Amino acid sequence: MVSQNPFDLFRQECQTALANALNNALPEIKQPTITLNKTPNIEYGQLASSLCFELAKKLGQKPLALAQQLVGAVDKSGFGLIEKVAPAGAGYINFHVNFAKFSALTLESVKELGIEYGYVKTADPKKIIVEHTSVNPLHPIHIGQARNPMLGDAIARILQYRGHEVSRHYYIDDVGRQSSVVAYGYAKLGRPKPTEKADLFVGKIYTVTSCIVEINRLKKARELAIANNSFDDLAKANKEIDEWMSIAVELKEKFPVLFEALTVEINQDQDPEEEINSLNRAYESGEPKAKQLVREVSDLCLEGFKETMKRVGVTYDSWDWESDFVWSTQVNEVLAKLKATQFVHIEKGVLEFDAEKVVQLLGLKAKLGLSENNEVPPLTLGRADGTTLYTTRDIAYTLWKFKQAQKVINVIGMEQSLAQLQLKIALYAMDYSEYAQNLVHFAYNLVTLPGYKMSSRRGHYITFDEVLSEAVQRAYEEVSKLSPLLSEEEKCKIANFVGLGAVRYALVDVDPSKPVVFTWERVLNFETNSAPYVQYTHARACSILRKAAREPEKPAFALLTEKLERELILNLAGFPDTFIEATEYYKPNMIADYTNMLADKFNTFYNAYPVIKADSQELSDARIALTQAIKTVLHNALNLIGVVAPEKM
Repeated sequence: MVSQNPFDLFRQECQTALANALNNALPEIKQPTITLNKTPNIEYGQLASSLCFELAKKLGQKPLALAQQLVGAVDKSGFGLIEKVAPAGAGYINFHVNFAKFSALTLESVKELGIEYGYVKTADPKKIIVEHTSVNPLHPIHIGQARNPMLGDAIARILQYRGHEVSRHYYIDDVGRQSSVVAYGYAKLGRPKPTEKADLFVGKIYTVTSCIVEINRLKKARELAIANNSFDDLAKANKEIDEWMSIAVELKEKFPVLFEALTVEINQDQDPEEEINSLNRAYESGEPKAKQLVREVSDLCLEGFKETMKRVGVTYDSWDWESDFVWSTQVNEVLAKLKATQFVHIEKGVLEFDAEKVVQLLGLKAKLGLSENNEVPPLTLGRADGTTLYTTRDIAYTLWKFKQAQKVINVIGMEQSLAQLQLKIALYAMDYSEYAQNLVHFAYNLVTLPGYKMSSRRGHYITFDEVLSEAVQRAYEEVSKLSPLLSEEEKCKIANFVGLGAVRYALVDVDPSKPVVFTWERVLNFETNSAPYVQYTHARACSILRKAAREPEKPAFALLTEKLERELILNLAGFPDTFIEATEYYKPNMIADYTNMLADKFNTFYNAYPVIKADSQELSDARIALTQAIKTVLHNALNLIGVVAPEKM
């Protein structure tokens, strides 16, 4: 017999047996919902029910007496996986699995299903769009932004293996002042060809241009403050100029040729700020020259992004330009639809969307998880000059996505929680309640580097590429220590997948609501809770199997009686449950935690008990089969988070 979810088979048997016992012993009561929980120690059984505590209140009896009565009414004869049912504690009912049969079921299922084991398919497959990464095309993806694609890709993977039709989208934020700043600087330089990785090249132009333009603007603000005898404005301008001048000194030292060239060109314009604003308006209105310029420099940056993502095995099915929604009628249609509701008014010359009014009138507090005293701020839909704001454009984009999918998951940082909430409320206001209910904001916390403060203004950021390269170099040094006899080619190959896997794992294995503290001591720890540790465990299992050099002929699974062996079998049988929970609750960190737990348990087992040289051929074959299953499940779990499971390390 083969099962995609062995532990669930045992759970179903226990539920059915207990339901039958209730019918036999207490036919007069309405059949309650039976829930079973895993026990804290396998010596107490594998599943337990607290049902008797609830029944005792209704029947006026003691829970333990009820448990004893129900246990006496359980008929195990029709169930192959239940070995024993016993009352426990003050009134629990504990179910003990028949380990001989359960071990055979689990290990044979893993062997038969192989790389598909654990990936339980949903009964309700959907078309799902996962939008992730979406870094603005202004500078390289830095380590602070890299958690997004690692989480987004992991979510897309687990949903796809669950049986959903998943499409990965990248939303290109090319509308707004920032894109116009980099395009302005790029044009001032004569639209040069990159002399290095394209996103790095664009990032330098953006940083230097921003600095020069900001100093120019602040000097004008200072002149105005002097003319108006405004001492407060003068003090503020002087303080900001001092800060930006210190940034300019740094940038001039780092990029002397670029800084000088841009300074000369930008200073030829009487009002660089207005030039940028004019370009921004022209681009949003779709003027051909502006379109060509901004798209050209954005494409250069995206070219660099694609190289970086290819390196870590992340791909996209669709690249969606924000500007396409502005140039089409879609954003205007959204504005018209919102204006037609009672929730939009003009405030100081701009359109305001009253999100709180929608929440109150439609009774959305509970649906949105808001407390009664939590008031949602209004959303500004457009500027006085007629240009729209990001969230307004995002509403149009969201409607477009829902024409292609039944569910949309936006992988966006926690700092965007309010904007994502306002977007969802706007959908309710426009009578798209089904869309709103199927729009998921997958929020995540920041990445911090102890002792390092990132600043895009100063060009202070560690690029994702730099982190990946350092991870590979550090992995190479570690592999060289552990396996000095490997060829140079093998060392480089192993270092590459170990280094890249280490970074991917480190950015996924922390609960998304918590920040990732990125340190090399944690990321490349070969001894616990890291990709290299789990990868090394997988390679160790492969090494054992190579040394065994045989397929188990007569595995006597009933001989796997050690507590560690039974815990491993339960862990293997429970992988499908972990996979389902990780998928349903969007928790890729659960998969990383699972791999670490399984690696820990297997390493403890391996150090305690012989596999190949076990006391008998039958026991050796059973332990080889167990090792094969560990290898398969580690591979399958690592695959869900995009980490390579190596044969050698």
